[in-house]
Amino acid sequence: MKIGIIGCGAIGSHVARASGNIDEIERIYLYDIKTEKAKKLEKEIEKAEFKKFEEFLPLVDVVFESASQKAVYEYAEKVIDAKKDLIIMTIGALFDDGFRERLIEKAKMNKCKIYLPSGAVAGLDGIKAASIGGLDEVTLVTTKSPEAFGKEIDKRKILFEGNAREAIKMFPRNINVAACLSLAGVGFERTKIKVVADPVIKFNSHKILAHGKFGRLRAEVENLPSPENPSTSYLASLSAVALIKKILNPLQIGI
Repeated sequence: MKIGIIGCGAIGSHVARASGNIDEIERIYLYDIKTEKAKKLEKEIEKAEFKKFEEFLPLVDVVFESASQKAVYEYAEKVIDAKKDLIIMTIGALFDDGFRERLIEKAKMNKCKIYLPSGAVAGLDGIKAASIGGLDEVTLVTTKSPEAFGKEIDKRKILFEGNAREAIKMFPRNINVAACLSLAGVGFERTKIKVVADPVIKFNSHKILAHGKFGRLRAEVENLPSPENPSTSYLASLSAVALIKKILNPLQIGI
């Protein structure tokens, strides 16, 4: 498999390095709007090569996005139009219903896949299964350090309470988990979100609470932040690598 990576920040860099150690991956193409970041990473990985998006697109089997919502809107349809599979980390971009549905329809037509890693949260498999029987309520409580939100506060503070669609608009860089949870469960309007800044905690916490015909679900992860980016949970990078390995593995575990 040949993979193209858009965005060489904390997650993109981790995925590139990990991909360099996966035998089934022959070549890794790197692109970042800040060219020097991609070229610096290129020197670390034997299989890697810097190329612009338009240059690597015809050469790859799958494109991995880990840049921004703007990048998703700019490149996602081009990837699908080229009949390539796409992995989206900036899942918040899919809160735009028209864009998301257009992307899905194009993927159906071109017989390619759009993958959304579970990111920094646990329990999405349970939410997906439970949604078949019917979910009554789904709530996500996200707690991070004030620095992750660009805030300077000395006491625990609730920054937001509302639905997922509103949360994604307010925190586009911090709330991809809410988007993924919404798509797995009851949608953007019905998924309840609470965002908390806490100067005391040393981890990024995501707690999912749900109930429905299946019973009740409670899943909480206390993630250590990425050493390279305090607003990114290390587990998010690991989930991306796990997804790539799952795509390559004939044995598929979980839903």
